[in-house]
Amino acid sequence: MEESLATVNIVISDDHAIFREGVRKLLEAQPELRVVGEAADGEETVRIVRQLNPNILLLDLSLPRLTGLEALRELSTLGLQTRTIVLTADIEREQIVEALQLGAHGVVLKHSSLELLLKCIRCVNVGQYWVGQESVLDLIHAVRQMNPSQQSTPGSKRDFGLTSRERQVIALVGAGYTNKDLGRKLGISENTAKHHLTNIFDKLGVSNRLELVLFAVDHRLTNED
Repeated sequence: MEESLATVNIVISDDHAIFREGVRKLLEAQPELRVVGEAADGEETVRIVRQLNPNILLLDLSLPRLTGLEALRELSTLGLQTRTIVLTADIEREQIVEALQLGAHGVVLKHSSLELLLKCIRCVNVGQYWVGQESVLDLIHAVRQMNPSQQSTPGSKRDFGLTSRERQVIALVGAGYTNKDLGRKLGISENTAKHHLTNIFDKLGVSNRLELVLFAVDHRLTNED
């Protein structure tokens, strides 16, 4: 007998009832996916996600009362485990970067295929990022490609007190390395890799890997500079 897959609980946030119904039916045809709630506006989204704490939130940007980005900003302060996928008809590059900064893990356009949406949900559910057509391992490259206008202008760069080893760690984090992978790559223990990350977070004033990547791009701390 095949081992059953862990259930992925999903909330759909969109102001069009017909769209929500269609997505629900498509998702619930998958054995491991379960839609546990729906929201028609930004305020309702925040309330339902806070109440249900689903694994995945599918979030439209064009919501009444609170926009999708405003709802995402409010949710980012709650410390929930929910991972958000922006599912929208259209989005600007700057909005993608802002959504990632606010904690989104994925961005999918509504005209995408069901297969692509399912791949996105499954990738995001295990902690990966998804932007456009595929999962994103190298976030530094992805952010550069999405928003080149935010790169710093030429000139002197601050080192923020980072050691050469800490700059190596930043580059590897941007390339998608886990703490265990960092240890193997650099010939150090996993605990030492965690210690380096803690020091980096403290020096740069960031609190997670995505914030670190975005900070590294904005301040030209990567090897591409």
